[in-house]
Amino acid sequence: MTDAFICDYVRTPIGRYGGALATVRADDLAAIPLAALLARNSALDPAAVEEVWMGCANQAGEDNRNV
Repeated sequence: MTDAFICDYVRTPIGRYGGALATVRADDLAAIPLAALLARNSALDPAAVEEVWMGCANQAGEDNRNV
């Protein structure tokens, strides 16, 4: 890859221990902002996206360090 582009950004909600997001798997939670980014950028062909970088903090339980 010789060129990289940042076309948009979004973040997921910040939850609390045992809160409403406690039972949502990390990969399911990650799918929500990705879908929102594609909806906000309708001129972008999803097939043109070669790589997505995401970050996470304070993971716990089954999904700890597995995003």
